[in-house]
Amino acid sequence: MRRFERVPDARVRLVCLPHAGGSASFFFPLAKALAPAVEVLAVQYPGRQDRRLEPPVDSIGGLTSRLLDVLRPFDDRPLALFGHSMGALIGYEVALRMAETGLPAPVHLFASGRRAPSRYRDDDLRGVSDERLVAELRKLGGSDAAMLADPELLAMILPAIRSDYRAVETYRHEPGRRLDCPVTVFTGDRDPRVSVDEARAWAGHTTGPAELRVLPGGHFFLVDQAALMIATITGKLTGAALAGSGGGNS
Repeated sequence: MRRFERVPDARVRLVCLPHAGGSASFFFPLAKALAPAVEVLAVQYPGRQDRRLEPPVDSIGGLTSRLLDVLRPFDDRPLALFGHSMGALIGYEVALRMAETGLPAPVHLFASGRRAPSRYRDDDLRGVSDERLVAELRKLGGSDAAMLADPELLAMILPAIRSDYRAVETYRHEPGRRLDCPVTVFTGDRDPRVSVDEARAWAGHTTGPAELRVLPGGHFFLVDQAALMIATITGKLTGAALAGSGGGNS
């Protein structure tokens, strides 16, 4: 867990979960922008940056189990979850299992750039050549172009990226299980990986209120639409904290 900005007076914490191939540092600007209203905790998956020597985890279930243990020291304040792309699936699974493991239910789940857990596509990118995988990363954006052009850097990051794609492509949700917290879904209107209909289907995964925000942009629309998303997140979480919500349909 990485905490870029300590906010001792914040009434709520937002746990941020990166996309496939992503790292905790992606959320550094968000941590600065949300302080002092919200304290941001960003997850660093094994196999990248300062954890690059650790073997990556290639299943959503495996990542979820590890994260639940890591969250325990931070449950003294209400927790919300924000995940982009692969991170949205992890956030969903963590939210489902928090109460089962003795953690307070999340006050909110923000799912960004990912179709609903019950919607699948046959992407099958985990076994493609390095060249095709790099081409896919360039297509989606979000990765540094210079990094993708450097053979030495690619050799360091591709194993973790392949592991992440394996986790996403082998994931299957458990039918019949639903959240009971509010869910806000963000999607780009030109995202090649998520249609508006696939994003809208998140509403079927919670008994609480669900809201869909369709924003201009592709898969990494959140970079250009950061101000709008920050305003939305701040409003939702400030309201939840002031209401003393511990989850549920507030």
